[in-house]
Amino acid sequence: MSKINKNVILALLTLTSSVFLLFQLYYYKHYLSPKNGAVLSGAKGSKVGHNNAQWRAVKKFLKLVSSQDMPVFLIDPLVLEVINKDFEQVKNSSYGSVSECKYLCVKRDFTTFALLDHLLKNEENWFQIAERMGFQCLKIQSKDPRLDGIDYLSGTDIPVHYILKLATHAIHLVIFYERSGHYLWHGQLRLKGHSDRKFVPFRKLQYGRYPGAFDWPELLQVSVDGLEVQIPKDLNSFLQEVSHSRFIECRFKEARAFFQKYHDDISVEAVLFQKSAKMLLHLAAAVLKDLGVQFWLSSGTCLGWYRQCNIIPYSKDVDLGIFIQDYTSDIITAFQSVGFSLKHKFGKVEDSLELSFLGKDDVKLDIFFFYEETDHMWNGGTQAKSGKKFKYELYLFPKFTLCWAEFVEIKVRVPCETINYIEANYGKTWMIPVKTWDWKSSPPNVQPNGVWPVAEWDDVIQLY
Repeated sequence: MSKINKNVILALLTLTSSVFLLFQLYYYKHYLSPKNGAVLSGAKGSKVGHNNAQWRAVKKFLKLVSSQDMPVFLIDPLVLEVINKDFEQVKNSSYGSVSECKYLCVKRDFTTFALLDHLLKNEENWFQIAERMGFQCLKIQSKDPRLDGIDYLSGTDIPVHYILKLATHAIHLVIFYERSGHYLWHGQLRLKGHSDRKFVPFRKLQYGRYPGAFDWPELLQVSVDGLEVQIPKDLNSFLQEVSHSRFIECRFKEARAFFQKYHDDISVEAVLFQKSAKMLLHLAAAVLKDLGVQFWLSSGTCLGWYRQCNIIPYSKDVDLGIFIQDYTSDIITAFQSVGFSLKHKFGKVEDSLELSFLGKDDVKLDIFFFYEETDHMWNGGTQAKSGKKFKYELYLFPKFTLCWAEFVEIKVRVPCETINYIEANYGKTWMIPVKTWDWKSSPPNVQPNGVWPVAEWDDVIQLY
């Protein structure tokens, strides 16, 4: 009897030890294992790790788009900025090799990805799959601006944004469209009247407040917090683009109305000039881009873009603006190296600098340099014969900012406050074509600005 009791007791002790051991293993696996999100108190990154809402939402979304063969890439500036600080480490990390969540677990309401429009496939099918995975989905459409110039197609809707919400986190998918200037464009996020405006905190979205334009990014596949994602290879350049990506569409409908009233000049001379001016602008843009010099459409070229979505055929030149702080002495030699000849150089860096080149077919390129004052900007002009200076003060509006636009199949900058900029140069009647224009007296914002000292003429009035 005593022997039986000892065996029972031994069995009970063995069973109890086994149960306790199994409990320890269960607890370690589900609560302490790094693979399930635990991070030691001394580790960097999220203390929640891979178990947090942001990471789970991103993982499910990547699984969704992978199953549908939709190669998205990460464009979220908050996440990319953190990745950029450890770019070499991220670039060299392997899939599934990390034990902490350092980038995707940064606290935020959204994670933003992009997808090229032609890779958007079988929407109805992937929407159903997303909902089965637990996502709530919202699709935002808008009119296709590329078709605004065609009457019978101008009402076509295209998808521009998708929001996929999972619990407390949402994925923002931005659809990028290729435009004729070989750049990427995304539309504005405008909610329809019936939309649920409390679906997500829309005001916190990084993209969609206005249309945007980007250069084509070269993509790099990396492992981020154990997940394979594509990111722009040049993060510094892309992040700079994000903050200066606002895009203004050409006013196609107003341009059609303008030509109905004033008729388009389709003479051989006009068509040949517009063709030559377009080629000149493309070449000038390439030269300045290689130099890293920011420019925008100015004067008559800006008016042509805004009023008629084309080069004004009787303008006989192309006008560009550059902030004086962006001036570099390499500009002249760079233009000469691609076939431009310097026609004149007026003024000096400190005051009223202006360059004029002749391109192919004797089309003139004028570059005006703009100077910043406390509450306005101005550019100068010089009369070669008399040495008189003129100042074009843009005092009718505060300092202007720059936006992207498309003009003659190229992505270029224009003043965001376009109407104020144009009215400062051409007055309230800018919609009426004026073929006779005197730069010294016609602009409403021109005023005399003194005379260059004769001793300086050799330096400030250079004719070629």
